[in-house]
Amino acid sequence: MISTNIDFTRKRSSWWKRNQQRLTPWIFLAPGLIFFCIYVIGPIFGSLTISLYKWDGLSPATFVGLKNYILLLDDEYFYISLWNNLKWLIFFMLAVPIGLGLAIFLNQVIFGIRLIKSLFFFPFVISQVVIGLIFTWFYQPKYGVIAPFLNLFGLEGFSILANETSATYGIIFAGLYPQIAYCLILYLTGLNNLNQEQIEAGRMDGAKGFSLFWNIVLPQLRPATFLAIVVTVIGALRSFDMVAIMTQGGPYGYSNVLAYYMFEQALSEYGYRMGYGSAIATILFFIMMIYIIFFIYKMYQNEKKG
Repeated sequence: MISTNIDFTRKRSSWWKRNQQRLTPWIFLAPGLIFFCIYVIGPIFGSLTISLYKWDGLSPATFVGLKNYILLLDDEYFYISLWNNLKWLIFFMLAVPIGLGLAIFLNQVIFGIRLIKSLFFFPFVISQVVIGLIFTWFYQPKYGVIAPFLNLFGLEGFSILANETSATYGIIFAGLYPQIAYCLILYLTGLNNLNQEQIEAGRMDGAKGFSLFWNIVLPQLRPATFLAIVVTVIGALRSFDMVAIMTQGGPYGYSNVLAYYMFEQALSEYGYRMGYGSAIATILFFIMMIYIIFFIYKMYQNEKKG
C-alpha cells in the first residue's frame, strides 16, 4: 500500500516537472485572462446582444433583430458623428510630426533644457477634463485668450464652440495639446536610443542636415513612429471626454462623435435607447477592430523580419 502511494506521488511529481515550463506562464497569465474575459470580452458580447433589442434599461426588452442598425442608415446625426470621427482621425495625425519636431528641438544639451522639457510634458500629466475646461475659457468670445486675435480679423464676439462649422475643429485642437506631448515623449525615448555609430558613419560618408535625418535617424525611429501612430489613431476613434466637457455634442449635435452619440442615445436624459446606443457602439467597435487587426498584422510582420 505504501509503495502504491509512493509511485502515485512520483508520477504526479514527474508530470509537473515535464510540463512545468509550459504551464508556468499560463498560471501567471490566468488572473489577467479571467478578468479580461469578465470585464472586456463579456461586455462586448453583451453589447452585441443588446443591440438586437429595443430596451430602455428598465422595462422588458423586445427583440427587434437588425432594426436598430437599419435605423442608423437613416440617422443624420449618426453620419455627422461618423464624419466628425474622420476629422478627428485626419487632424489628430498632426500630433506625430509635431511631436517629432519638438523632440528633435528638445534633444539638446543646453542650460535649462530640463525645465523646458517639463513644460512640454505638462499637458501629458494633467487630466483631459482640465484641458477641456482651460480651452473652453480660451475660446470664450469676449474675454478669452484668443478673442483679441479674432477681433483683428473682424470676428469680434465669434464663439468657436457655438458655431456648427468650427466647434469640432476647436475641440480637436484642444485634444491635440496632450496628444502632441505623448508623441513627444515617445520620440525623445527613441532619440536617446539611437545608434551613434550609424550616425558617425553617415557623417563620414558626407551625410548631413536633412539627408542625415531622413536616411539614418528617421529609420531608427520607426518603432517610435509606429507606436505614436497607433496611440494617436486609437485616441482619435475613442474621443469622448473633450466633447463631453466642451460642447456636449452641440451646437445641435454638430460636434458629436460616435462615442458621445452612443452615450447620448443610451444613457443621457434624451435617450434611454439602450439597443440603439449599443448598435452605435458595435459600429465603433468594428471600426476599431479593423484597425487593431491591421496593427497586430503589421507588428507580427515587423517581428518576423526582425
